[in-house]
Amino acid sequence: MFYICSNCGYGSGSWIGKCPDCGKWNTLKEKPEFDPRRGSSSGKKGEAVKKITITSLSKIKSSIKSRLSTGIFEFDRLLGGGVVPSEVILLTGQPGIGKSTLVLQAFQKLKVLYISGEESAEQVKNRAERLSVNLDNLSFSADLQIESIIGSLDELKNELEIVIIDSVQTIYSKDVEGPVAGVSQLKEVTKKIVNFAKQSNLPILLIGHINKEGEIAGPKTLEHFVDCVLEIEGEKVSNFRLLRASKNRFGSTDEIGIFEMKQKGLSEVKNPLVFLETDKKLEPGKAIVGVAEGKRPFFFEIQTLVVPTSLMNPRRVVKGLDYNKVLLLLAVIRKNLNLPLDRFDVFVNVVGGVSIKSTAADLGFIASLISSFKNIALPANSLFVGEVGLLGEIRSSFMEEKIIEESKRLGFKKIYSSKLIKNVKDFARQI
Repeated sequence: MFYICSNCGYGSGSWIGKCPDCGKWNTLKEKPEFDPRRGSSSGKKGEAVKKITITSLSKIKSSIKSRLSTGIFEFDRLLGGGVVPSEVILLTGQPGIGKSTLVLQAFQKLKVLYISGEESAEQVKNRAERLSVNLDNLSFSADLQIESIIGSLDELKNELEIVIIDSVQTIYSKDVEGPVAGVSQLKEVTKKIVNFAKQSNLPILLIGHINKEGEIAGPKTLEHFVDCVLEIEGEKVSNFRLLRASKNRFGSTDEIGIFEMKQKGLSEVKNPLVFLETDKKLEPGKAIVGVAEGKRPFFFEIQTLVVPTSLMNPRRVVKGLDYNKVLLLLAVIRKNLNLPLDRFDVFVNVVGGVSIKSTAADLGFIASLISSFKNIALPANSLFVGEVGLLGEIRSSFMEEKIIEESKRLGFKKIYSSKLIKNVKDFARQI
């Protein structure tokens, strides 16, 4: 006999009261005829062995050319031009960030079946009316058993253009033991959804929760099953939302979509200066950086506050930049400029509640830190773009030439980049 944990899938040759993997009690269930080579039960006795089906790829009709447009340019561009038939999309983000709002707006021109395990039909209708979404194309269901859902979709697949499930963690399978949203349930549910989508050519969008660590709740295999993983991010106190693709089998993962939350939902943002304040007052500690988010230049304001510390270990508080990268740059500054940063607290923030992943912001952060440390404002209409290495050298960043070209068009007069400055020491003397 073999025992499988109904919560996480952990296997054991003997029964254990507490699962050593997930820590749950009394979750190990007896599974006969376990095949260690497969990692699961060997299946039904006497099950016939079937020959595999082989198909010539030259006879397969590609569905890439028949993408469905959502009507939102930013969303379509992120997907690679629209939704591909049979595509399974996973949309994740923090609670209340705008996931449900985005999908209702994005797919309002398509015939949609909205399956919700978190909201009633009345709640969904109220949100749709607030967003001015066409209700004629929107159908609703609150059924959560995946076998029933697939059975109904098989009959309705010719009447629908996309299915939205909000959220995948609320769906369960009758064929699997364990709690809803448990590892075993999520694996089985997602597998059945993907298999149905591929067989029926009906695209399905799954809304998923994230955990405290900011990762998708559930097993990592959840991301492997689907075709596209979209992540919506941003601060709840900010109106801006960034949509990124961490995985896309039918498009690029380099693109980014930017939206602004307004009273009637999310609206597309195309202005590259939208994150900058209209007030261009010169103050110590702030610098404008140019970065390439996706294939487009955008401009952000980095604010840094350097103050004497009263602690044994000075504080480092970072929002909007990679924490470890900031620590690395602080070490570079101390090494090359001899600034006594071990006696100062450093607070860093990117205005707008967005997160910058590009290394082009390195030079801008250093500029804002030096400005705050010396209490001297940076030159007016100045821009910083460049990657900083461990040895203090300033390197060319991704799409640097395009960023510089766009910044000149927008009126920036003084542009600090790798083309003019070669290392941090020369940079500090110039500012």
